[in-house]
Amino acid sequence: PRPILDMSYSRHFLDFQGSSIPSSMKKLVVTKLSQNFREAVTLRQDSPVPLPGDGDLLVRNRFVGINASDINYSAGRYDASVKPPFDIGFEGVGDVVALGLSASADYTVGQAVAYVKAGSFAEYTVVPAKQAVPLPSVKPEFLTLMVSGATAYISLKELGELSEGKKVLVTAAAGGTGQFAVQLAKKAKCHVIGTCSSNEKGGFLKTLGCDRTINYKTENVESVLRKDYPEGVDVVYESVGGKMFDLALNSLATKGRLIVIGFIAGYQNPTGLPPIKAELLPAKLLKKSASIRGFFLNHYLSEYKMALKHLLEMHERGDLVCEVDFGDMSPEGKFIGLESVFRAVDYMYMGKNIGKIVVELPHSVNSKL
Repeated sequence: PRPILDMSYSRHFLDFQGSSIPSSMKKLVVTKLSQNFREAVTLRQDSPVPLPGDGDLLVRNRFVGINASDINYSAGRYDASVKPPFDIGFEGVGDVVALGLSASADYTVGQAVAYVKAGSFAEYTVVPAKQAVPLPSVKPEFLTLMVSGATAYISLKELGELSEGKKVLVTAAAGGTGQFAVQLAKKAKCHVIGTCSSNEKGGFLKTLGCDRTINYKTENVESVLRKDYPEGVDVVYESVGGKMFDLALNSLATKGRLIVIGFIAGYQNPTGLPPIKAELLPAKLLKKSASIRGFFLNHYLSEYKMALKHLLEMHERGDLVCEVDFGDMSPEGKFIGLESVFRAVDYMYMGKNIGKIVVELPHSVNSKL
């Protein structure tokens, strides 16, 4: 019998040998656990470019997404067993520049893909082919759907019980995920109220179809809700926490539902938690037959592909605005390069962004692709 030639995977990479992929790259690494992102994370200049295994893609990242939870990750709040150093960044969009033999059944070099996987704050990331999402082109708008869009879509579908005429309150409505909660609630023929921190954000929300915007810097949210919605609101999409959580809870209608997406107001605290008035919670829920539901995307991965497919189709049809904020209006200008991830995280916590914050990673022009 003919002997089977045992070739190492490095020989199977399509277009890997002799291509313009460098041997080293820049990436961000958590070197110390801290809720202070600048303190926790180090920019490494000469990390080795990882090699894809048999079922993997090597993706050259072109755009990476900033998430509020990046700080929770750098503080070690998701998995206490993980010790520094570890890679950071949750999502990216880029080109396939090399791949393993099995992965080549479904993908080719040069193909545009998006993915959700830890380690996107790097010039190159290895992504299992089964976790990648093929795209028609490399566009930052696709990145807005991966975590932010999917979170709004799945949580409202599974927990929101939206129907025509329901009153839906979206906090941080002009942010990365809030923009989708507003649009999806409008598509369900709901009456949508959005809180935001500037008139510019209020104007953006109106273009999305938001029925009532509340600028909490110039208006008292509690007073507005009590006056304009005396019966309360049916669903709250809540990602701020602290005082906003208490206020939203008090504003629930009978049988109202509050969906906790996050509590960004506390992420920079040592505990990660903003204080809330929880001791009255049982009485408040009982009095209104109301409920609070938490939503964490990782627990709904069985719904993920279907949700993303719908979102991509809506965007391609022009039915979904995917607002991207590159930080053009930030003091030091647009977020370009891994160095600017630090600025982008600061920008988000200052509440400056309209839409999803995205960092562009330039790549050298001498590349084949």
